[in-house]
Amino acid sequence: MGILEVKDLVLAFNGKPILDNLNIDFWEGHIHAVVGPNGAGKSTLAATIMGLSGYTDIGGDILFAGESIKGLSLDRRAQMGITLAWQEPARFEGLTIRNFIRASAQDKSAENLKVVLREVGLEPEEYLNRAVDKTLSGGERKKVELASILAMKPKIAFLDEPDSGIDIESIERIFEAVKILKSGGTTVILITHSLAVLNQAEHAFLICSGKIVDKGPVEKIRKYFENKCIPCGHKNVPVQEIGGPV
Repeated sequence: MGILEVKDLVLAFNGKPILDNLNIDFWEGHIHAVVGPNGAGKSTLAATIMGLSGYTDIGGDILFAGESIKGLSLDRRAQMGITLAWQEPARFEGLTIRNFIRASAQDKSAENLKVVLREVGLEPEEYLNRAVDKTLSGGERKKVELASILAMKPKIAFLDEPDSGIDIESIERIFEAVKILKSGGTTVILITHSLAVLNQAEHAFLICSGKIVDKGPVEKIRKYFENKCIPCGHKNVPVQEIGGPV
């Protein structure tokens, strides 16, 4: 069943289409990956589905559980169970990790906060009272954000470049957290240019110039990484090293 459907989605900046009559259907309870060259529209797609500021003037429609969310606010979409983990997590000066995770947790108990921190590889006694600020490394902030999503138990979780800026051991922890999300019923959508992240998915979409140009099992889309591109009718030429948002 498609829990999230994007129908003929159009978004343009300064007259240039970034999402160009894009159609995509995410199946409930699966781990999906959205891959493509830099500038293809991957992160823009996630931002548009979330309803972020600057991404709401769209054509087409977005359906969540069969109902249009096109006119709904970011807050309302979040309340419905859609969330996004940023490639570069935000800092919150003065806000403790304890309160950051508790704010959106379904189970706000002290024990549950410890559980989700351990699931991402952070020792609760060391981190609960620390602030979500510049004293945390990028990898630590990414883990804290993922812990908050585990506590939230959303229906849909977009993870934008989840392996960006973290070490190998931390990547494995994040992959385990992705599996935990799925086991709890969350539909996970990985925005990535990483083969290692793609391999965590069950189904993948290749996006280029704001359109879906291929989709299917991960084994099929993996060819993109071997060739840097799948032949299609679009004009843009992929860069040698794929990276960065959008």
